[in-house]
Amino acid sequence: MRILPALAIALTLGAGVAVPALAQPATPAQPAHAAAPYYTPEDAAAILDARLAALKTVLKLTPEQEKLWPPVEAAIRDAVKGAIARREARMAAPPPATALDVLSIIADSEEARAKSLKAFVVAAKPFVAVLTPAQLNRLPAFIGLQVPTDGPTPGSTQLWIFEEEE
Repeated sequence: MRILPALAIALTLGAGVAVPALAQPATPAQPAHAAAPYYTPEDAAAILDARLAALKTVLKLTPEQEKLWPPVEAAIRDAVKGAIARREARMAAPPPATALDVLSIIADSEEARAKSLKAFVVAAKPFVAVLTPAQLNRLPAFIGLQVPTDGPTPGSTQLWIFEEEE
């Protein structure tokens, strides 16, 4: 009958060793930035197509509004193309040597985003002018704009139009 206490002790000790081993992750933890796998230019194009289709669906465009949509879509596509080109240029360039180089890169990017955003606003004005109040209410949140009721105006980097640049 001494076997049962010895077996109980062995199982208890074994469990004490096995439980911490089971608690360890099977693979090393990956950094947070590695969670989203890189996607191809074709993937990016498909995502943009889906977002544009979703935007039109969310807005439930009338036939009259559909006629004013092409310049809006073209401005969005141009802005995304520019954002991708800026990201690729930044990735191919040597790292900035000084803090002033970093600030210069930021300034150039913000200037380019401002031009793209202004082109979008110009293209969107006739389109937005014919949207209903319900459509106007849906638009900001869907493009990623959180209009503040008080406080500072948000920056352009929160808009999905420019996310490919980040």
